[in-house]
Amino acid sequence: MLTGQKLVPQHFSIAHYRSGDTSEMARFVGTKVEFGADKDEFALNADARALPLIHSDPYLNDLLLKYCEAALADRRGNVSQLRTKVENAISSLLPHGRVLVEDVARSLGMSERTLARKLSDEGLNFTEILQQLRRGLAVRYLDDRKLHVSKIAWLLGFHEVSAFTHAFKRWTGKTPREMRTAGAY
Repeated sequence: MLTGQKLVPQHFSIAHYRSGDTSEMARFVGTKVEFGADKDEFALNADARALPLIHSDPYLNDLLLKYCEAALADRRGNVSQLRTKVENAISSLLPHGRVLVEDVARSLGMSERTLARKLSDEGLNFTEILQQLRRGLAVRYLDDRKLHVSKIAWLLGFHEVSAFTHAFKRWTGKTPREMRTAGAY
């Protein structure tokens, strides 16, 4: 869909085991699917890298790259690998509006309980990481005056601007508009 062409993977593997008929999955993917693999993975022909994305948003891509690079530059050197993995998993889910701990745990190849235990071992918890990540991204996004508050709310996974406004006021003591007007980042 991204390229407007039918791309068939050369290889497709899924970590979870599945018994029974897998022909429907193979038909959907276009190639044999290996279940019970070491990791979720698929490989496309190297020529696929050169295909243009027909619905790409270069402005949004440049903006997100800028924020990601700034966030990486601001990171302390002692941030745990687990926290970084959790933040990366959360980031990809934020615009979809549903960031559930079970989805993040599954994407990291562990159960919800295992993720909670590992985070606890490092003095962390999922909700805290999610809120800190949203707050940090919100402040960065507000720095770009071309981004409307409604777009920022969507990027952070809020269905309503009012929900984002309430959360932001809880985090900072100001509404997003007040923060932008004051220029206090």
